[in-house]
Amino acid sequence: MSTFYDLKAELPGGKTYDFSELRGKVVLIVNVASKCGFTPQYKGLQTLYEKHKDQGFVILGFPCNQFGGQEPENDEAIGQFCQLNHGVSFPLMKKSDVNGDGANDVYKYLKTQKAGLLGLTRIKWNFEKFLIDKNGNVVQRWASTTSPDAIDAEVAKLL
Repeated sequence: MSTFYDLKAELPGGKTYDFSELRGKVVLIVNVASKCGFTPQYKGLQTLYEKHKDQGFVILGFPCNQFGGQEPENDEAIGQFCQLNHGVSFPLMKKSDVNGDGANDVYKYLKTQKAGLLGLTRIKWNFEKFLIDKNGNVVQRWASTTSPDAIDAEVAKLL
């Protein structure tokens, strides 16, 4: 993969999300889980999405079960949970790994573009966030503890 826009991700139901559709948009990518202490961030992510989506802002959620088994459900159950409990309307990808040999291509790419604390590339926990500018550059990475409203100003700056 040479650029962000060359990436693709699997959607539930076997469809593919082509990242070339994201050209010119500001994108926030988050690895998510339904049974995590950070799960309430779904509401904040949805608020952030609703606030900026008409200005070209997209959030992509990547359900992952690699951290404490906190996303045990299948894709359909994950989607229902997120919609019913948190009003999530931003796209959720097919459940996948974000670390290790089986990591999806999107996370392989993101981790090479923006290392975390102390230069570590691995994802430490659910709800880590990557911000991508309108040109496809990974400009920021936040730990799970950073709330969605704490990054609102950064998103607004890029729009």
